[in-house]
Amino acid sequence: GHRGVDSTGETTYKKTTSSALKGAIQLGITHTVGSLSTKPERDVLMQDFYVVESIFFPSEGSNLTPAHHYNDFRFKTYAPVAFRYFRELFGIRPDDYLYSLCSEPLIELSNSGASGSLFYVSSDDEFIIKTVQHKEAEFLQKLLPGYYMNLNQNPRTLLPKFYGLYCVQAGGKNIRIVVMNNLLPRSVRMHLKYDLKGSTYKRRASQKEREKVFPTFKDLDFMQDIPDGLFLDSDTYNALCKTLQRDCLVLQSFKIMDYSLLVAIHNLDQAQRERAAGNAGGDGRGRPAAQRALYSTAMESIQGEARRGGTFETDDQMGGIPARNSRGERLLLYIGIIDVLQSYRFVKKLEHSWKALVHDGDTVSVHRPSFYAERFQRFMCHTVFRKIPLKPSPSKKSRSGGAVPRRS
Repeated sequence: GHRGVDSTGETTYKKTTSSALKGAIQLGITHTVGSLSTKPERDVLMQDFYVVESIFFPSEGSNLTPAHHYNDFRFKTYAPVAFRYFRELFGIRPDDYLYSLCSEPLIELSNSGASGSLFYVSSDDEFIIKTVQHKEAEFLQKLLPGYYMNLNQNPRTLLPKFYGLYCVQAGGKNIRIVVMNNLLPRSVRMHLKYDLKGSTYKRRASQKEREKVFPTFKDLDFMQDIPDGLFLDSDTYNALCKTLQRDCLVLQSFKIMDYSLLVAIHNLDQAQRERAAGNAGGDGRGRPAAQRALYSTAMESIQGEARRGGTFETDDQMGGIPARNSRGERLLLYIGIIDVLQSYRFVKKLEHSWKALVHDGDTVSVHRPSFYAERFQRFMCHTVFRKIPLKPSPSKKSRSGGAVPRRS
């Protein structure tokens, strides 16, 4: 509801133009990361989660801030020390963070989903910046201590990786933004994209969505398009389901629900055919650089420190999870849990009771957190992802048939 377009055709958010917002974000983050670097490294304390730092940016500049050609604005940084710790945990150095977000103009994404948020991606594809509502920002602040505890125990997660929470105050309005990991590198062409909740009630992409260049389909579409599911090798399947189980438990403990698993599919064989046919379908850029942030790729999220000398992250995988479809085509999957800031509050409870009266309560997507988590996991690990059936290996057969002498 806050997003609009002004007379020149530029996107606005709460009446601030997109270009002014991008400029304010870059000035603000440059200042806040710079001032943080003067503070010594130390353990995160409970009070760090509740700190809010604020700095005023007059357009003519001040002794702390540079002059700029936007209207005056104030920039707030939430829990700076805690977020510095999260960035460190994900292997993001302060200068890399600054360079990614502030050295080149941010790119506005046009396909932003139903939330009415604005989305920007950093020019190197590392980070997504998303505007969030007041309630969501408040909820994220409340989550931080638990999020911290969870990441300390297990940095391998498909949950969103939050790198910063900020607020731009301009024209008497607060625009809150969160910086997160980018799940879908623009340099890899996604052939299909699904937003899955494990619910079937009204879970089909709308006609308007289907007309988009790159539509996001839903659960019923998935079951129709890929009825046999996506096949993973046994180790990857186990790692993925274990990660999903752990993440769902965390979300359930925060009483969070209505989250989705975003699954984007790059079909390697189809991409090869497209290249051969002469329409590359990509955007003409060369090989994408591997993402720098640790655990930021889909593969690392379930298997841990891949690029630190691991064995399975090859150049061809571009951070995707290797899979196959029922036709045997080679796929790369890019996945992550999204929309976790919708907490199960009174409104949701009300919505569920009302829908349950009219329809079968168990198929409705809004549900109590424990039921939601269980249904979500069951759908992902039985319907969406499957283990590649193992063929008995010939060597084992001969071994059991007769003792084959083995050389040391």
